[in-house]
Amino acid sequence: MAQTKEQNSTEMSFGDHLEELRIRVILSLLGIGAGLILCLFFSRFFLSLLAKPYYHAIQQSDIDAGLLAITLPEKFLVYLKTALFFGLIFSSPWVFYQLWKFISAGLYASEKKIVYIITPLCTTLFIAGAAFYLFVIAPIVISFFVNFDTGIDFLKTQVTLQSYINFMFSMTLVFALSFQMPLAIVAANRIGILPLESLKNGRKFVVLGILIAAAFATPPDVISQIALAVPIYVLYELAVIFCVSKTKNHRNA
Repeated sequence: MAQTKEQNSTEMSFGDHLEELRIRVILSLLGIGAGLILCLFFSRFFLSLLAKPYYHAIQQSDIDAGLLAITLPEKFLVYLKTALFFGLIFSSPWVFYQLWKFISAGLYASEKKIVYIITPLCTTLFIAGAAFYLFVIAPIVISFFVNFDTGIDFLKTQVTLQSYINFMFSMTLVFALSFQMPLAIVAANRIGILPLESLKNGRKFVVLGILIAAAFATPPDVISQIALAVPIYVLYELAVIFCVSKTKNHRNA
């Protein structure tokens, strides 16, 4: 009877779900907007952070090249996009919180506490993925592209500011979102969609799937694909280890 009352208290109509979604989207946008305003004051620093791997690579190669702004509003737009991008990163705890509050609206009252567990995990993995690309992978990938020798003397490295920043934004976001995979695997295992044996025995298919996904998510070069595929597979193995430990603990209990 208690469970029935608890279930009835969480039942929502389709209109209620839409209203809840509307509220959560508005709150998320307000959080991102606050992050944007804050990051506008530090956009110069963030731009320098993004450009550092490129200038480090050209200094090592003794190449006289810079990031070119070829349209009149390009520098201004890149300045705003940089503030928006880092505003999204810094507001990600609030955005994930709103996302999971919306999902938890259909859960039992005793299950709603998962929001306060999974939100920090999502945020940590998201920021870790972004930082992993910016500080570890980006210098390697960009150095490879800058130093790649075609054997043709008249070819020069001329990179536009817009194309470089877009490349950094897209790759950082890909890594940040890809680092959410362990949570998806653990959740699927906990609700019975992915049994433990399937996780253990399906590694060869997982490797193939990760390589295919990395090929679609990154530029068409092997370096970026491997740089994304390797950490994703490591995260997969960590998720499997976690599932194994939870299963053993459940059996012992």
